[in-house]
Amino acid sequence: MRSPHHITTHPYTNPYEELGRLDDGPRDVGPQDPGPLDEFFHEDVPDERDEAEAQDDPWAPPNHRRSGRRRRGRFAGLPLALKAVVGLVVLAAFLGLADRWALLYTERRAAAALKDRLDLAAAPEVEIDGFPFLTQLADERLDSVKVTVPDVAADRVSLAQVTATASDVRLDTDGPTSVRGADVPHLEGDVLLSFADLNRELGASQVTFTGEGHDRVRARGTLPVAGHDLRLRAEARIVREGDSGIATHIGGMRLDIGELATYRPGARASEGLHLSRQSVARLAHETRKAKALLSVPSVVRRLGVPDSVVREALRNESKLTDLTGTPRFAHRAMKLNLIDLALEHPELLKLLGFDPALLDALPRLTRPVLADQLSLGFRLPEPPSGQLRLRDVRVEEDGIRVRLEGSGLAVGRSR
Repeated sequence: MRSPHHITTHPYTNPYEELGRLDDGPRDVGPQDPGPLDEFFHEDVPDERDEAEAQDDPWAPPNHRRSGRRRRGRFAGLPLALKAVVGLVVLAAFLGLADRWALLYTERRAAAALKDRLDLAAAPEVEIDGFPFLTQLADERLDSVKVTVPDVAADRVSLAQVTATASDVRLDTDGPTSVRGADVPHLEGDVLLSFADLNRELGASQVTFTGEGHDRVRARGTLPVAGHDLRLRAEARIVREGDSGIATHIGGMRLDIGELATYRPGARASEGLHLSRQSVARLAHETRKAKALLSVPSVVRRLGVPDSVVREALRNESKLTDLTGTPRFAHRAMKLNLIDLALEHPELLKLLGFDPALLDALPRLTRPVLADQLSLGFRLPEPPSGQLRLRDVRVEEDGIRVRLEGSGLAVGRSR
């Protein structure tokens, strides 16, 4: 009987030696046919000798001819309908470019022709509407033509801009490249007489024009007269004159000679040369001038002051101050027309502060003369055929805008 603690032991054996004893020795393996994968790996895995030879070979650019053939092959595989669509799109693009080129060429030719025939200072801007243009030209009829002419001379002033749109224009042509003329059955336009241009062209007297209401223009500035800059104020009412012109009725003309006097051209009692309110108020403190004025009998009669009051005022300066300081005296003194006094008493006007040369020049500034200097009127040129007339005149912030319309007009040699 074995002890429970007895352990049987076995000698240690190497497992690799046991595997070696199972080997029967070298086998004679003959040549074998390459398998399907052998050729694949043989082609893809480069041999060391091949790698060395490849490193010795000179570099050459890659050949893309094969990929190009592949791209052409892909396009060749597109459906015929798709090819036709692509071709139509390309053709339409070329036709559109040709149409726009012909349009621009015709617009430039028309602008040059209008500049020469109308004797304009600058070539107008011509815009032909409608698409396509070539079909309109072949039909000898344009849907709409817009012409913008800048800086058109009109009497004493220049029109800042004349814009006209003609519709259903019929052409007289000898072919697409030769247009002899055009018939314009209907035309609508817009004329702008800019205040900026008026201020520049009529601004020799430094007068500026601004809009005041829908039919009135206000003129403010200075006017040089006999070496003095007189402050000018006037109002002009803009009205239509017939079918082809506008006129300006000048009113409220006034020239201020500093704070000394005011000159209003005209023959009415309220017009002429009159002392300002400030000048009359200073007479109460300038006794020498007040006594010189009251020493002229014709002035005293016009003032309506009793002779007894005048004699007392000339003897007593306090009475003189009381007389010249009354509102009644100031009101009547401002009504004196100093132009009449200048002829009879030039020394008196000189004492009051007037320049004799200015007194001599003021009567020549009559109402017609000043109105002509401030006139903003003009007339439209008479067209060689058809009618061109004004439809509406209004004053806007930037100038005087006139709407016009025409019918039966012709440009060039038309049928």
